[in-house]
Amino acid sequence: MAASSALPISRFVVKKVPAIETAEGDGARVRRSIEHAGFPDHPHRGMTTVTYLLEGQVQHEDFAGHAGTIGPGDVQWMNAGKGIMHAEMPIHRDAQGNKLVDPNGLQLWLDLPAVAKKEPPAYQEYKADMLPTAKPRASEPVETEGHGWTVKVVAGESHGAKSPIELPQNGGVVYVDVRLEGKGRIFQEIPRGFNAFMYTLKGKVRVGDDAQGAVYDRYHTMVLSNEPESGANGVWIENASDDVSDEARFILVAGEPLSQGVVQYGPFVMTNRAEIQQTLMDFQYGANGFERAPGWKSKIGGR
Repeated sequence: MAASSALPISRFVVKKVPAIETAEGDGARVRRSIEHAGFPDHPHRGMTTVTYLLEGQVQHEDFAGHAGTIGPGDVQWMNAGKGIMHAEMPIHRDAQGNKLVDPNGLQLWLDLPAVAKKEPPAYQEYKADMLPTAKPRASEPVETEGHGWTVKVVAGESHGAKSPIELPQNGGVVYVDVRLEGKGRIFQEIPRGFNAFMYTLKGKVRVGDDAQGAVYDRYHTMVLSNEPESGANGVWIENASDDVSDEARFILVAGEPLSQGVVQYGPFVMTNRAEIQQTLMDFQYGANGFERAPGWKSKIGGR
């Protein structure tokens, strides 16, 4: 990209939502900003759970035979498809009984395209060193890319780096973990028409083209504008701290809208109420994807 290229047009914040800390599951503290999180044995259908760990360790086990432990920077991508039972439990002590850092992470629920709700469940797990990191490129001018940033690409693509996570043919996702140095600034591309939001983890950020715009601190979700006709192909975010030693960190997620209904009932996400009713019957009678659910108990859920 030549230095003379037109400057990118930024999206802006249209809604801010605070994430309030509450107790949930088995001894967990949850800042629920978008959706629920569960822990001991429980079912899912019709959606994907994305668990991205920041600190500590969490175990996973499901009735399809998938089991594993994730730590800082690792991601767990569980596609529930037509039915899954699983448990996800924090690990507070090592094998010798020594206290470990309490787990701290993020869980996001993604709706699946209607056709994928009828497919068998699938599981992907990637360690932190398997996820690519993007940094400012010498070939790109700071006027169009920014400076003083690092991006861990959890899903999708960012600044020439692509995550290994496999996504549905429709229902594309961008999920990035961004760190900004003091006075750092980044332009993160977002596909036209994708819905998008940010969640702040550390420091203060300013969003959009307005250098004097609102400042957002940690533990807030900011829903970004989605106006394809505006020409915006991404968003500018800058570290808004006056102290150059202060780092800012946030998660940005963008997803392709699905032309279908969304009806949620507890851990089930379908396209209409009739499908929810059928799901409840399938789970109760162990049918249509839940054949392995009756009597299944994880090794980790009851400890």
